[in-house]
Amino acid sequence: MIDLRQLRDNPERFKAGARAKNIPVEIDRVLSLDENRRALLTRMETLRAEQKRLEKESGPQIGKLAGAIKKATGDEAARLQRELDELKSKPAQLKAEISTIEPQIAALEPELSSLLLQIPLPPDADVPVGAGSESNVEIKRWSPAGFDLGKSFEANRGFKPKTHQELVRDLRLADFERGVKLAGTRSYVLTGMGMKLHLALLRYATDFMTDKHGFTPISVPVLVREEAMVGTGFFPAGREQAYHIAETQRRNPDAADDKGVGSHDLYLTGTGEVGLMGLHMNEILDEAQLPLRYVTVSTCFRREAGAAGKDTAGLYRIHQFDKVEQVVICKSDEAESRAWHKRMIGYVEELLQSLEIPYRLLQCCTGDLGPKNADMIDIESWMPGRGELDKDNRPQGAFGETHSASRLYDFQCRRLNMRYRTESAAGGKSETVFCHSLNNTVLASPRFIIPLLENHQQADGTIRIPAALRPYLNGAEVIAAR
Repeated sequence: MIDLRQLRDNPERFKAGARAKNIPVEIDRVLSLDENRRALLTRMETLRAEQKRLEKESGPQIGKLAGAIKKATGDEAARLQRELDELKSKPAQLKAEISTIEPQIAALEPELSSLLLQIPLPPDADVPVGAGSESNVEIKRWSPAGFDLGKSFEANRGFKPKTHQELVRDLRLADFERGVKLAGTRSYVLTGMGMKLHLALLRYATDFMTDKHGFTPISVPVLVREEAMVGTGFFPAGREQAYHIAETQRRNPDAADDKGVGSHDLYLTGTGEVGLMGLHMNEILDEAQLPLRYVTVSTCFRREAGAAGKDTAGLYRIHQFDKVEQVVICKSDEAESRAWHKRMIGYVEELLQSLEIPYRLLQCCTGDLGPKNADMIDIESWMPGRGELDKDNRPQGAFGETHSASRLYDFQCRRLNMRYRTESAAGGKSETVFCHSLNNTVLASPRFIIPLLENHQQADGTIRIPAALRPYLNGAEVIAAR
């Protein structure tokens, strides 16, 4: 959520940011609702202050009049009673007026909150402007020694590559037919060395972040309440990508009253980021605790809505996968956020290089950032089995996204109400400030199995296992047909 005070002070910045991201918003309507709400709140507080003043000042007068009435008779007693009734009625009149304002404020809140949640974080000024992913800018390439990305796989290795679908079939690493039989399209079953490779990659990535880079490993729920999805910015935009478990509508046939037995609906998360960020929702941290560096491995679920016809075969675009995710929660400082962004990308580059996978970094343009990111760098791995087809109807290779590193400043932390208490200066008072957050994929599998198999395939059909991964596969150096 954006800072409402900043919106009031500079609405044009947020309008320009929304235009750059191609996200329609109603900022003028938000400002109008906010103005009405603040006017009503001011009126209500003024009335309450007046009510308290009258109650305080009239107390002695009421007591005095009540005593005088007891002694008075006739017209004098009636006059004093009218004066007493009038004195008592003024606070009651104010209370009645206050009671009419409260529902007016309550009526504004739902629309104001809904519209505020739709306003995106403006992109940083150094993010290139563009309509979509086609305008992203390549900023770096890397490939292992002896592999030239300017040449075809065949020119580099001396033989035509197989696609990962062909490799998993020949090496019996996955069973797509039975996966589809069990769960429908975009489903799979990893078998034998395919499953071992999957687990080895996840464990290697987790150890890489914890043992080498000091991140704290944490398990997180993958079934969460709606407030966790809203708080991390995956709702309202992106709601169509999540699997929804309607617990509030679930019926218990054995229950005597046959009422819904779930107290709240639940959602399957599409990334461990939701759980890691939600850990400290509605908490105030100490500044000395920061930065928090967390890593998790979790099963992820995505409906892939709107991806009909895209990568329907194989392991690239699937409904269920496992992902090692890194999250950093740091102080409210742009320079620190930018430094962590670079560092988190560097961890992934180091990991990819250790696995000898060619890759490139893409600076995402404004139209590809999504609502919550001030900046985002995609990391794409080279996959020989993707891309345009040659004259023999074989793919010529292409980059495919395997990682995405996001810088969000306080956007998520405002929605999650996650703050930290600053250390007080000499003689000064501490204050609470919203944290900054960042996230980046460490490794997602089985998608990452694609570049691993395709880049390390050998002419005899076997797969060479990179040295860094061998300890996680009992020292195996190749994957061969069984």
